[in-house]
Amino acid sequence: MAKTRPSRGATINQESRRFNLPAREADGDWLDDRERVDDAPPALRTTITVERPRTIISRNTSPDVAFDRSVNPYRGCEHGCIYCFARPTHAFHDLSPGLDFESKLFTKPDAPVLLRAEIGRRGYVVQPIAFGTNTDPYQPIEGDWRITRACLEVLAETGHPLTITTKSDRVVRDLDLLAPMAKRGLAAVMISVTSLDRRIAMTVEPRAPTPERRLAAVKTLADAGVPTYVSISPVIPAITDHEIEHLVARAAQAGARSVSFIPVRLPHEVAPLFRAWLDEHFPDRAAKVMSTIQSLRGGRDNDPTFGTRMQGQGPWAELLKTRIQIARRKHGMVHERMTLRTDLFRPPAGPQGELF
Repeated sequence: MAKTRPSRGATINQESRRFNLPAREADGDWLDDRERVDDAPPALRTTITVERPRTIISRNTSPDVAFDRSVNPYRGCEHGCIYCFARPTHAFHDLSPGLDFESKLFTKPDAPVLLRAEIGRRGYVVQPIAFGTNTDPYQPIEGDWRITRACLEVLAETGHPLTITTKSDRVVRDLDLLAPMAKRGLAAVMISVTSLDRRIAMTVEPRAPTPERRLAAVKTLADAGVPTYVSISPVIPAITDHEIEHLVARAAQAGARSVSFIPVRLPHEVAPLFRAWLDEHFPDRAAKVMSTIQSLRGGRDNDPTFGTRMQGQGPWAELLKTRIQIARRKHGMVHERMTLRTDLFRPPAGPQGELF
């Protein structure tokens, strides 16, 4: 097996065969060869491609999620979380869901203009727009591109509700927008915290902020009046599941309103990536981890069925649910969905709101 690249999540970079795309060959870049040290893999440089979509709001009718529309300012994610269910989307671009997903990123700088146009269309019916449903809106490149912030500015101006899911403390940078919106019932944030163990977090989510920084962000947001939730997602059997009660306690201490969870999901190319990662980092328990995951997923690596894909099935899934419920009650939490106002929306004024 090739040596693992430091601070990257995937251990392999195989192309997807789902779409019968032609195999690619290494171009033999002499710069890559020059950067080799002993037998270590060459340094992996992150590249960014500008994407010019015609629309920016994605819609879904899934009964398993609490939103029907979302905005994703970026494709790919530099956080490198090995379990990320969005990895297979890179196959649509003839790129690997492995290391390519973490290092070959796409940005959508026209997103704010497109968003203004779409919510300004005649007959638009307002419902909360979810950010962070595919890739993280506050991944490192947001620090330079600031596309997420520009979209938030459009929604703040028009009184449009939004939710954010992220595993980055960078979200507090936009507190000047989120706090006033939250005061009007227009914004809520969910922060994902998978493990409190820094060593595990660095392996599972190599380029995401540390768990302590994320919990500090929960406290900052909550103290500013922003409804903030914690998601223990995903729960990985035999690696992070023992931390559930401690995670709920820390979330409550930080001021989170509630805590939710999702057992690890391994759709399409994520399953072989995850298996290779287990063999590299947790060979002593790889078989146990996969056996438990399959018990959750009807004997398969993944179960895409509506109704069970987000919570799993069987005794292990019921045990997880019970543990979360008991921990929430212990800390005075109730399981609640983010509820936001829609009556304050006013379509954007000016020609940009009438482009289409």
